[in-house]
Amino acid sequence: MRDLVAAIPTREVRIAVDLGCGPGNSTEVLAARYPEARITGLDNSADMIAAARKRLPDIRFELADLTTWADPGPFDVILSNAVMQWVPGHDTLFPKLVGKLSNGGSLAIQVPDNADQPALHLMRETAANGPWATKLTSVARPARQDARWYYELMKPLCGHVDLWRTIYFHVISGGAAGVVEWFKGSALRPFLAALDAGAQRAFIEHYQGEVAKAYLPLADGSVLLPFPRLFIVATR
Repeated sequence: MRDLVAAIPTREVRIAVDLGCGPGNSTEVLAARYPEARITGLDNSADMIAAARKRLPDIRFELADLTTWADPGPFDVILSNAVMQWVPGHDTLFPKLVGKLSNGGSLAIQVPDNADQPALHLMRETAANGPWATKLTSVARPARQDARWYYELMKPLCGHVDLWRTIYFHVISGGAAGVVEWFKGSALRPFLAALDAGAQRAFIEHYQGEVAKAYLPLADGSVLLPFPRLFIVATR
């Protein structure tokens, strides 16, 4: 998130918003970059909002559904870090967000771009081939397109669009079990949420076995996990 916020070209920021702020980590980075700005954090989880308010008591946090968020702005910066992959309708949502920007304002978005990685492929394969397959057919897949698609969508609406892809290598302790724990907080969540406790355990056991084959441990037992991310900074 620091790389994303650091790349925002807008200098004079009076009003900014963090969409899908979670517990306030990204909001804190945004506030450090723009200490004079009036910043609001939005999330659809009451628990996340409570955690963010505790973390940053001087910043305004509100419950909101990003698909129906109606504040017209204008905002000098709209930030969304690792959230939009779960929000559908980018073809209409992203232009709406650009429309909420002030002149010279920036929309800064980061989404995981790891659909082609073994961990995600094995997750989908496990979901499709186990006894739980019928329960998981309707699980939402990440709403994510490629860089060209986003550029063609955003460029007619903006003065400048920057896109880049960075692969971060995370050192995960605990081998395959550690990799599974890593994804429990993100990509695995919708699959596990659709299963009862027994099926969750069976799913995880099978998935972890496949992950162990794909990600060989280092000498100390940890795993080097490549994690590509796509960044978009569109300036109006």
